[in-house]
Amino acid sequence: MNVQQLQHLYWRAGFGPRPQDVAAGLSPAKALRQLLHDARAYEPIPSATLVAFSDPLGAVMAVPPGTPAVPAAAGPAAAPPAPASAAQPGTLNPIETVAPPLTAVDPLRPRSALAVRRQGLPQLRRADLTPEQRKRQNDGIRDAFQAMSTAWMDKMAKSPGQLREKVALFWHGHFACRTRRPDDSLALLNTIREKALGKFPDLLLAVSQEPAMLQFLNNQQNKKQHPNENFAREVMELFTLGRGNYTETDVKEAARAFTGWGYDGQSNFRFRERDHDDGTKTVLGQTGNWGGEDVLRIIMQQPAAATFLVTKMYRFFVNDVPDPDRIAPLAAAFRQGGYDVSDLLERIFSADWFYAPNNTGSLIKSPVALVAGLRRTLNLTVDNDKQLLGYQRALGQALFMPPNVAGWPGGRAWIDSSSLLLRLQLPSILFKNAEFAVRLKDDENDITPQTTGKERLLKNTDATHLPLAPMQLLLGATPTAEQPRALANFLLQAPLRPENLALVQQAANKAATPEERLRTTLVSILSLPEYQLA
Repeated sequence: MNVQQLQHLYWRAGFGPRPQDVAAGLSPAKALRQLLHDARAYEPIPSATLVAFSDPLGAVMAVPPGTPAVPAAAGPAAAPPAPASAAQPGTLNPIETVAPPLTAVDPLRPRSALAVRRQGLPQLRRADLTPEQRKRQNDGIRDAFQAMSTAWMDKMAKSPGQLREKVALFWHGHFACRTRRPDDSLALLNTIREKALGKFPDLLLAVSQEPAMLQFLNNQQNKKQHPNENFAREVMELFTLGRGNYTETDVKEAARAFTGWGYDGQSNFRFRERDHDDGTKTVLGQTGNWGGEDVLRIIMQQPAAATFLVTKMYRFFVNDVPDPDRIAPLAAAFRQGGYDVSDLLERIFSADWFYAPNNTGSLIKSPVALVAGLRRTLNLTVDNDKQLLGYQRALGQALFMPPNVAGWPGGRAWIDSSSLLLRLQLPSILFKNAEFAVRLKDDENDITPQTTGKERLLKNTDATHLPLAPMQLLLGATPTAEQPRALANFLLQAPLRPENLALVQQAANKAATPEERLRTTLVSILSLPEYQLA
């Protein structure tokens, strides 16, 4: 068994190996079969995640005094879709109306406030709210997104379905979407997680019909009288073909085909035939009375789609520098196999070149992969999971909050002078409870943009528990002097430079007890630049 190859697989197909994964002694081929098997099971992140708070959608009581309360049978209420004129790709949309607090829980999806509004209850626009009401609303939205993020991060760190969660993280960036609607964002995430490893056309259609995506890309107001091209353009440019593989005419014609695609007041996809342009359209050289599903089918018939998708997945799972000689046969097989994502990944992870030295330790860990990897490989527990979300945001990646419609750029963009310092000091912050204040990065689309610089300072206030028993089991009878090198071989995918090994050994030699020595060694290795690579 090649242990380094095994660890390489666990980092790329998941969020890193645990000591027990290495101790199991599986070959990379058997481990891949296990990863594929474990990824078959799917469990949605429940909508109950949203109601961990009294008002998960951030709505406030904004009805005049004396207005009757919503009866429990009416179901939970959520803010309705933002007005079409307010939405632009990559920006947040203000919530137009505000609903009373939740009174019941739909096990599948919270209902929209639009249903409440139709019952005749008066509603206020967001612009009519007091500053205190806006703050309560924003706090509720923030808390709901934090609850969703911690729930997903927990699955990344602990779930046996590592491959499903890692691929879902890829699609989460590929289908970048940002809204003020936690319920719709959760529904989109669960759709992505459910279909992450299936046929891409099925995933594409499902995502394209999610209310969160339709709202984010303005298709709710795409009507035959006034076609809106945003959705059609991003489907071609970012989701399927890439620039240069379609024309402006294709975008305009595709936009006509997507007219009428929208959602109702209960956040269910609806095709509004009265808004649909039923005229003849020519898209990518094919002419007919096309609808939205026809356009997606035509797009996926283009060879450029397979090349675009495989290239992007290659950069995420293999190497940030695409290799056309590897990508071409993968793209051909991907297209011929009906765009089967599981089959594509199995081909990648089974290839000899996947384990070549130039592909090992070659990717900079994203903030999510860094934090999830620390939790998984070290079996960490923390008193407050939300604290870790703050570090991810400070490092430039907050789940559900991509910087724009193109998602996170990744690669070397993860590293700048401030984020690198925090990355290197993060182990000391977590495991030694070191005092370290970091200013969260500004975000033009922030839910609370008026937050002061002082309020944006993030300080470690919660303990992180690092169990030593798994590492001690991994080391076994390894002599004390050899333990730094053995731990480095487990924790690092990039070769450890001799001078850094010497520094780790020097720090370990200052420890007074075996336990302190092991902890010091771990923190020293995790603080090296080499740990930033996977």
